[in-house]
Amino acid sequence: MTRMLEIKNLVKDYSIGSETKRALDGISLNVDAGEIVGLIGRSGGGKSTLLNIIRGFETFNEGELILDGLEVTPDSSKETFLELKKNTAIHLQRSFALWSDYVVNDVLRKIYSLRIGYEGIPPKDLPDYDSLEEEAMRYVRMVGMEDKAWHVDYVLSGGEKQRVIIARQLAMKPKILLLDEPATMACPKTKQEVLDTLKNVNRETGLTMLCASHLPDVHRYLVDRLIWLEDGKVIDEGDPKYVLGEFLKNMPEQVPLPKRSPDKREPIIQLKDVSHRFYLISVGGETLSFNSLNFAINEGEITSIVGPSGAGKTVLWKMLSGFLFPKKGEVLYRHEGEWVLMNAYHKKRMEIRSKIGIMFQEFALSPHEVILDQLAFKLGVKGQHVVHDAQERAEKLGITENVLDMIYQLVDMPGTDAKEKLEALGYSPDIFGELFPRFPHTETVKYAETVFGTLDLSMDVLDKYPQELSGGEKVRAMLAITLAPHPEILLLDEPFGDLDPITLRDVTNSLKRINEQFGTTILLISHHLDFVKEVSHRAILIDDGEYIMDGKPDVVCDELIKRSGALYLQ
Repeated sequence: MTRMLEIKNLVKDYSIGSETKRALDGISLNVDAGEIVGLIGRSGGGKSTLLNIIRGFETFNEGELILDGLEVTPDSSKETFLELKKNTAIHLQRSFALWSDYVVNDVLRKIYSLRIGYEGIPPKDLPDYDSLEEEAMRYVRMVGMEDKAWHVDYVLSGGEKQRVIIARQLAMKPKILLLDEPATMACPKTKQEVLDTLKNVNRETGLTMLCASHLPDVHRYLVDRLIWLEDGKVIDEGDPKYVLGEFLKNMPEQVPLPKRSPDKREPIIQLKDVSHRFYLISVGGETLSFNSLNFAINEGEITSIVGPSGAGKTVLWKMLSGFLFPKKGEVLYRHEGEWVLMNAYHKKRMEIRSKIGIMFQEFALSPHEVILDQLAFKLGVKGQHVVHDAQERAEKLGITENVLDMIYQLVDMPGTDAKEKLEALGYSPDIFGELFPRFPHTETVKYAETVFGTLDLSMDVLDKYPQELSGGEKVRAMLAITLAPHPEILLLDEPFGDLDPITLRDVTNSLKRINEQFGTTILLISHHLDFVKEVSHRAILIDDGEYIMDGKPDVVCDELIKRSGALYLQ
């Protein structure tokens, strides 16, 4: 077998402040031509760093990289690194960088860029235009998109966009395709489409692939051989089933799901006849609609909402979070014995929001503040008596209760969205500090102790910047910040998709402990069905804006797998 990639004693160090962190510690590995090799390991183990080095995006400190005879060392010339970039391509899970153009033209631009150095459409009077377009169509057919070749990218599903991106990577004629968490954040149907596309490309072209993924199911279905990376070192490699077995021996035991008495279920959130529609004029019609949604979320339960990409889960979550108001119907929260309408102004709406903890899929910790300061801010906007104190300050500043209510809605929004909406109201982000002063550090530390213990986080984390934390620590730190004010309701929109299975088990156990100790009602969206089955009392299936079914998580998730045709999960 011809060797395509050889890594010899590769070392990579990063400087963080005055400290040096070793990301890759003398690793050696080989990939043969035509082979699909997987990389698995804990978050922060070095998988993405290795892929970025092979792609030519990053240099390294020691060792050697040989790609199809091209030898690269830390001292190699700029031309050598450019040659490395020319011979590699990388597929990133969150990348949807497509032109607003026909699918075939998206691929055609990439082919023509190899000739002219930038992405442009070749002129139709070019002598070989027809052969270039036929080459683009060949890649489009290879990824199963021939029926959508003359569709524009914004009408494509997530899985279809991923396949167009793969076609564009093929157009670069790489010697190795690097895959960094392919479709990890996608629904089962999209994952299946992407995995089948990769297998088909490998079968038809013999393209060598190196795939980093946290998902054992992806490796079982896709790869020929698996390498386990931990703390920048190769721990084991070989048959995927064997290596996964060894890696998962480190999985912590499951904490039992807290028991809930069926006769004590009491709704805390209700959707009544909720209807909403989205239109995209350029597509010529409706893209998503909800019609008369009716269901309730029970107090003290962990409920998961599942469904395919584009089914409306995040739109529904935004309505439940109060970021989006439905065109018709009511979103109601039970508060102090009465039902409060959340999609219209109500004098008690701020009090309800103060008792809700929210965590987004794209959550972001501020890189400029240590965790302690970020926690102090959250306690300042969500702690006890905050609403009453803010109302008094608002009155002195001449801010009406209605405007204060709108400002308070923004404290949970991502920074950019909140800034834009604040500016529309005539304020800068400084207004948060005037209305909601941060908690004193001594008080903040007291609040942190209980939650950090539940999440198995060291108190040392409080004095660190986010960039000094591992991926798993970042997720748990954000969860700790969200939980410190002891919210009665926790709303989570797929914030754990990037975690390795061992860290995810830690987080799953933490959510169960939180539910057990504090009686917190938890509502979450996730595409990770094993996680949903493990953490939930109940699951709700949403598809194309419709409430399909709810019940035991196993039953609901199995129905979604069946509807998705997700062979990789069977």
